[in-house]
Amino acid sequence: MNITHIRNATQLITYAGKRFLIDPMLAAKDAYPGFPGTARAEIRNPMVELPVDVSTLLNADAVIVTHTHDDHWDRAAVELIAKDKPIYVQNDRDAALLRSQGFHNLTVMTDETTFGDIRIEKTHCGQHGTDRAYAVPELAERLGEACGVVLRHPDEKTLYIAGDTVWRDAVAADLQKHQPDVVVLNAGYAHVIGFGPIIMGEQDLLNVHFLLPQAKIVAVHMEAINHCLLSRRALREYVEANQIGDAVSIPQDGETVIF
Repeated sequence: MNITHIRNATQLITYAGKRFLIDPMLAAKDAYPGFPGTARAEIRNPMVELPVDVSTLLNADAVIVTHTHDDHWDRAAVELIAKDKPIYVQNDRDAALLRSQGFHNLTVMTDETTFGDIRIEKTHCGQHGTDRAYAVPELAERLGEACGVVLRHPDEKTLYIAGDTVWRDAVAADLQKHQPDVVVLNAGYAHVIGFGPIIMGEQDLLNVHFLLPQAKIVAVHMEAINHCLLSRRALREYVEANQIGDAVSIPQDGETVIF
């Protein structure tokens, strides 16, 4: 297995000989306004350019879209990705959206989804914000659903991609159930004004390590989108202070981590 961190939540993962493009945000730097109502909304997104030629990403064997917020599935991805590319989505609503955009090789993930001999399991435990945020109907609709994904193959380590979620008891229980060898965490601590974090941050990464001390953690979703407040430098200092550096990778854009 190798995980090439592209930018934000976009990864190019080689797993059991297949290449998966995860949550493609493919636009040029500054293409979109900042997310309204979030921290630092005056900053345009994405904040940095892609670190690789986009053709490298378009050659993936399949695409996994954990949800359709603009920083995980953007207009550039819609325009550039082949309409017959195998794409895995979290639910019928997202499938309908992609179908309306011209894509026709769509699979709604379940607990038993496969791509060849690779098992792809959708997680149901995540929540893209706090209970307090989801208590506000308009905000709950805006945050919507977001899933994670577990990849399994007899010849590979188990990979758990947490997706956009805060730390909660259901996430802890799911991690315990799957006992992954590698966990990809969206750890940029994105904030909605007045409601706080909508994805994990440094303390949450530590929680994952305490729960699964044997697992390797890859921290992503930093320094690319306006509302992500945790920097790589700050997270690296936190990891070093807690003496868990052997368990945690914080890749730069374009960097590959091999397991």
